[in-house]
Amino acid sequence: MKGFDPKFRDFPDYIIGITHEIWEERGFATLHNYYAPEVVVRMPGSVSSGNEGVIAATMATLSEFPDRTLLGEDVIWSGTPETGMLSSHRILSTATHLGDGVFGKATGSKLIYRILADCHAKDNAIDDEWLIRDNGAVVRQMGWDPRDFARDLIAREGGAEACVKPLTPGNDPEGPYTGCGNDNAWGQRHADLLTRIMNADMTAIKSEYDRAVLSEYPGGAQGHSWEPVERFWMGLRASFPSAKFTIHHQIGRDDPNMPPRSAVRWSLHGKHEGYGTFGAPTGAEVYVLGISQAEWGELIGGEIKLRRDWTLFDEVAIWKQILLASGDM
Repeated sequence: MKGFDPKFRDFPDYIIGITHEIWEERGFATLHNYYAPEVVVRMPGSVSSGNEGVIAATMATLSEFPDRTLLGEDVIWSGTPETGMLSSHRILSTATHLGDGVFGKATGSKLIYRILADCHAKDNAIDDEWLIRDNGAVVRQMGWDPRDFARDLIAREGGAEACVKPLTPGNDPEGPYTGCGNDNAWGQRHADLLTRIMNADMTAIKSEYDRAVLSEYPGGAQGHSWEPVERFWMGLRASFPSAKFTIHHQIGRDDPNMPPRSAVRWSLHGKHEGYGTFGAPTGAEVYVLGISQAEWGELIGGEIKLRRDWTLFDEVAIWKQILLASGDM
């Protein structure tokens, strides 16, 4: 790969390799090389820039979760080394809450949760990132309800005025990556499916998902078949029925020895004005950043279906926006 360290065989090897080197081999100093000086990192709960902030956040996380592992399940990517490449990296993380930190006093809780991260890299360095951690799964395993945890977090950060503000279109900086993915048919099919669902066409689920679909959703929720898929997407859309749905990025891939895969980054932006996943409507303006990945296949000849579905958004960041707007603290 032109511009990248030759020890990496390909882009997935680079993404999985630097993740292991940074987090599990404690290569914090390598962040000066693997993250650009002015890297932009967007998480649903915060926005930061600069690799010094990345280094500080990495050390703080490992102080709180010193035995954390990051198991790379897949890297779905697009682009070229010359123009820059965008990876959608799916991680399964294990950790024990052994130190005090963002998640409060150490509880000793053993955790397992997923992360989806879109990273743009060029010349051996990441310069733009969108990262979603399943904080709903994390806090539930610590004994919290995500809404109660968000309320406690606001208080610990100094109250409504002083607390760290979640990501919104208003505080989302423009980074160096302005691409929208590739034109592979699997990415387009995935984007079209999500658009149908967000346009309230729930018939798309039984027509496009395999009857035995495995789904992995926020809060560590795992489901089988159509019913959990319907409940998840309807619950989200019902909470924000008039919110604007936007596809920001889509990738499809056909790789040897792998099923067809796709990755889509999307958002919902609008009012919390319906009963659904997030309780009674409050009228709060909310921005939901989501990333979805899918695997496709043809179990029955001539019937290509979505067979595995991973979608994440940060429930804690959504509740934080609702609580800040409604004053329910």
